[in-house]
Amino acid sequence: MKRPALRTFSLVSLRDLLAASAPTIVLVAIACAVAYVVVDPAPPRRVVLATGQDNSAYEEFGRKYAASLARDGIKVELQPSLGSQDNLQRLIDGKADIAFVQSGSAADAKSADAQSGAGQHGLVSLGSLFTEPVWLFLRESKARDAKGHQAEIRNLTQLKGLRINLGPEGTGVPKLFRQVLDANGVEPAQLTISALGNTQATMALLDGRIDGLVFSSAPEAPLVQMLLQTPGIRLFDFRQAEAYTRRLPFLTHVVLPRGIVDLGRDIPSQDFDLIAPTATLVAREQLHPALVDLFVNAAAKIHGGTGWFQQQGQFPSPRYTEIPVSKEAAKYYRDGPPFLQRYMSFWLANLFDRLWVVAVALAALIIPLSKVVPPLYVWRIRSRVYRWYGQLRAVEQALEKELEPGADPARTQEARAGLLRRLDEIEQRVNHISIPLSYADALYGLRSHINFVRQRVQGSAAG
Repeated sequence: MKRPALRTFSLVSLRDLLAASAPTIVLVAIACAVAYVVVDPAPPRRVVLATGQDNSAYEEFGRKYAASLARDGIKVELQPSLGSQDNLQRLIDGKADIAFVQSGSAADAKSADAQSGAGQHGLVSLGSLFTEPVWLFLRESKARDAKGHQAEIRNLTQLKGLRINLGPEGTGVPKLFRQVLDANGVEPAQLTISALGNTQATMALLDGRIDGLVFSSAPEAPLVQMLLQTPGIRLFDFRQAEAYTRRLPFLTHVVLPRGIVDLGRDIPSQDFDLIAPTATLVAREQLHPALVDLFVNAAAKIHGGTGWFQQQGQFPSPRYTEIPVSKEAAKYYRDGPPFLQRYMSFWLANLFDRLWVVAVALAALIIPLSKVVPPLYVWRIRSRVYRWYGQLRAVEQALEKELEPGADPARTQEARAGLLRRLDEIEQRVNHISIPLSYADALYGLRSHINFVRQRVQGSAAG
């Protein structure tokens, strides 16, 4: 005779535990998904950076930022523009996410002052990047002394009557240089002013169609490098540079050292005093915090070295900008790169940063729901036993009915036999109940109660 297989028993019913935990698991999964996607969305993989004109420093640095962020899987779309003022308007209009903006430009952001104007339009600074000297290049010996001889231009008042290109209005240079002229008591109408782009103006200067051109740019700009080495073209020396910084606070005094362009050829052949606004990286305040960290980190690599007008580590900096610095950028300057980004790739570090939000959502749900799961689990286990007590109670009620006075003995005997068969059926069903060992006392209690009811039925028959 084949022996029946022994049933395996366990202390915990995994199926019941899973069923009791299912609502909690679903709620936690939904909360985590919402926290991951909505509360702290992933950074976008595309960002628009407004740069500047062809052959400008803004354009050159824009390429470097695009290359730097491309290594982290972020596509930086470079958007050519007229320059600083145009970039600022693009940010305000939402056409760009981030842009190079010259100090002093934000005061024109349809507001009385730079900080309130930037704040009203949702703009924040990611820090200053480099100084942008005002380069005034002139054809040599265009001025005349009292005797009519050619003379070097040493003061801006000597520009009267000359053809000077200030560039398009969107560059910010026309406004800046008009302020400089005003400080010298020179009216713009006393000059013949043109508004050519930098490249076209350079060609016009070399061809003799204009006498000078003005633009503000970092020395890395190709046009600056070329004009500093072009025979017949001379850079204007702002000998009163320190006085300009007192009159126009957004300007700084920088010095172009002798021989910095070419030591062997001694270019330039003297120190030049220059006045310089500062280029800043300005973004819409909606820019994802992770992208702020990436741009500031890229700025540290691109602008952190020594240069013609800066010392090691001087830039990028939260200083020299009239636009409020974003909280994320300020934290970066104070504490350095985020801890995880020092040791992990950008996307992996960002994933772990976002998991903190998920962890908070988990804690907010698991702690209260964990108090619901154990009682629900106990109820599921014990309900398998307790529901048979209803069957026992029905048998007892039927027995009480058969014991009423005046009942037909033959019919009563047949009813008792039926109740005994019903008890046997119940006992057989109960014997097949699968229940964890930790709740076996309830099962054995039910079996003893079945036996108790059977004895009552049998005892009533004997009586």
